[in-house]
Amino acid sequence: MLKAVLFDFNGVIINDESIHNALIEQLMIEENLRLKPGEFRQVCLGRSDRACLIELFNRRGRILEESGLLKLLKRKAKAYQNFLDSMETLPLYQGLGELLSQLQDAQLKLAVVSGAMHSEIELVLTRAGLISFFDAIVAGDDILTSKPEPDGYLLAIQRLNQCYPDLHLQGSECLAIEDTLAGIQAAHNGGIPVLGVAHTYPLHILQRWATWSVDTFGDIELERLQNFFAKDVA
Repeated sequence: MLKAVLFDFNGVIINDESIHNALIEQLMIEENLRLKPGEFRQVCLGRSDRACLIELFNRRGRILEESGLLKLLKRKAKAYQNFLDSMETLPLYQGLGELLSQLQDAQLKLAVVSGAMHSEIELVLTRAGLISFFDAIVAGDDILTSKPEPDGYLLAIQRLNQCYPDLHLQGSECLAIEDTLAGIQAAHNGGIPVLGVAHTYPLHILQRWATWSVDTFGDIELERLQNFFAKDVA
């Protein structure tokens, strides 16, 4: 049966791809480097800031030591916070609050699994009044790997089981909600069915990768999903 729903963050909870693109571009300029057209989407979309920066620097023949990488990540996180602080309204996706309430009413456990930093996730969820919905957060500073590796999803399952010892949660009893191909692959690699939401890629592309695909949160039919999981068990 369906026991938990695991949300990606960037591109699923908050529409902030353009913000991250601008901040990474500025960070590169400050390091006397420049992004090529389309390079952010090619290298960074769906991946952690850590993986994104390492790859961008590697492409330019520059190796980032851990200390230097951490400094860049902190600068990026601070710039992200400052940017959001300047916004009157956060660019959350329409229907998110209603979906979270529906999932909570169904007594499902909820978690965030993202390559974003803890500070960024908590800032957004707290300001939006949504943090109480989530039982666990796995962020980019919790793990060294990035999607499409499944480590973040596996850690989320572990943490939910620690919070609820009687849950005995397995990947097949979770639903991941993702918007990128790397994220969908990560969930599948962890044995987790995936619902792709067409916030970043067109629906017809997601349909090739995800278990289910929808255009918006409003198109999610929870009862049908629960019936699928129950039928799969039977």
